[in-house]
Amino acid sequence: MPIDDSEIQRVLVVTAHPDDLDFGAGGTIAQWTAKGIKVSYCICTNGDQGGEDPDVPREEMPKIRQKEQRDAGLALGVTDITFLNYRDGWLEPTIELRKKIVREIRKVKPDRMVIQSPERNWDRLPASHPDHMAAGEAAIQAVYPDARNLFAFEDLYKEEGLEPWKVQEVWVMSHNSPNHFVDVTDTFDKKIAALHAHVSQTAHNTEMANMVRAWGERNAQANGLAEGRIAEVFRIVDTK
Repeated sequence: MPIDDSEIQRVLVVTAHPDDLDFGAGGTIAQWTAKGIKVSYCICTNGDQGGEDPDVPREEMPKIRQKEQRDAGLALGVTDITFLNYRDGWLEPTIELRKKIVREIRKVKPDRMVIQSPERNWDRLPASHPDHMAAGEAAIQAVYPDARNLFAFEDLYKEEGLEPWKVQEVWVMSHNSPNHFVDVTDTFDKKIAALHAHVSQTAHNTEMANMVRAWGERNAQANGLAEGRIAEVFRIVDTK
């Protein structure tokens, strides 16, 4: 069972690309911010391989996608967004990436984190983009052992004053064995508003909202909810 939301003050979401978290957890994030939980984002890549318009210069895409993510964040009540600006499609779970995520963990001091699955999902291959798995692997390594260890990346403490921090639990998106669901029917409109903010990624797909609704309804039915309900699913890992 997850820690009750009443005991959660701060959440940090780490994903590979702008829009990943809105597809995977937008409805859940909207519920958290409505409860007064502070949610922060850490986006690893600049998203420069995204978009559908070949006439948009690639060097412009990072600026476009960062603005879209900020607009999407506003739809869900999130304004604290950090972009690490790694090259889209080239992300690897390096020591450097781990250190940058540790820095964000120690800054934000989250009780809960949301990350992508480092494991390939053979039933939903698009969920297992190499960047997603790299971001997930680096994030879970940052949670354990690094962020809590005073002697991991000592300069973060000695030079930046960032003290060790222990994350209490991690919610993994797109895992092939979820063990928790959230009924997001009442915040689904906010999730779709966030996704519509990613104009370069979603404007071409006139069926996007129906597609996302169908995914959520399947999640809901698999977890015994009534017909027409919508759910997001996660693998919750106790990291205390």
